[in-house]
Amino acid sequence: MAEDQTLLPARRVRPQRSAAPAALRRKAEHMAKLCRGLSDPSRLVILEALRPGALSVSEIVQATGLTQSNVSNHLGCLYDCGLVLRDQAGRFVRYRLGDPRVEALLRLTEELVADTARGVVACTEIGCGDDSC
Repeated sequence: MAEDQTLLPARRVRPQRSAAPAALRRKAEHMAKLCRGLSDPSRLVILEALRPGALSVSEIVQATGLTQSNVSNHLGCLYDCGLVLRDQAGRFVRYRLGDPRVEALLRLTEELVADTARGVVACTEIGCGDDSC
């Protein structure tokens, strides 16, 4: 006669690791690289300017107050990271967010900062040790 399964003691199930430590490390390094790409205020202000739609370099300069060379350099970084795309429009290049998730990430970041503003301002551990924040 088969034993009733409900009478047996519950077995403890160990969670399976989804990846080896080296794979987890690589994943974390890629995520950190993306976060470093987003960590510059100039790059973030450019992304913010692009949220409503595509802009040329001169329109980004006007919207952000950054210099043309600064905008061009940061757009190169954002383009290389895949955060923005560029479209040729005649002799002009227009830049736009590279993925709808970039806009979602910016929106979620705004919400998180709004909810944790006191902690973000007081943070002395992440890039703010020299009072540059």
